[in-house]
Amino acid sequence: MLFQKLVILFFAAHTPVVMELTQPQTTADRLQALIATSAQRLSIGKQVALSKWDSKIPVEDAPREAHVIAAAIQAGELRGLDQTFVATFFKAQIEANKLVQYSLLAEWYRLGNAPAHSSIDLSNAIRPELDQIQTALIAELADTTNIRAKASCPTELAVAIGKYVAAHQADLSHLDAIALDRSLATACNARR
Repeated sequence: MLFQKLVILFFAAHTPVVMELTQPQTTADRLQALIATSAQRLSIGKQVALSKWDSKIPVEDAPREAHVIAAAIQAGELRGLDQTFVATFFKAQIEANKLVQYSLLAEWYRLGNAPAHSSIDLSNAIRPELDQIQTALIAELADTTNIRAKASCPTELAVAIGKYVAAHQADLSHLDAIALDRSLATACNARR
């Protein structure tokens, strides 16, 4: 009996106890999915610009923008998001993407050509990808409604974007960081 107690005490003393220490997520952490998806949408801007370079079509496409915003409003309503907020948010997303396109096109005009690339099908390849990203953005907006409605949201969002940019600095240009700020400029103060 004494031997059994000694064995139990020995193993108890020498068996590591693993305690899961979970720290609550910060607001910056909780906003990272929204920021990453917005950054993903912006990264497609280069492909859109290349497609527009090849086809010689303008960056501005008011009918397409209206379609994107209308679809976003409809999807947002299904998730309980305010129509005006969704329209404003996606206008900012579109404006940020156009910022990327205009900047790249201007650079390529200055250089006399765009980077070598294969043909890019805007309608059948890029737009379906943008539609998937739009669905993800709507879900993330719904998931972060409470955070974005707080008075501290502008500061917390700026910190979260800074954290994202710092973590991805090898992949992001200065233009990307500016466009990311622009794309999320209207994310705060969401109406429920």
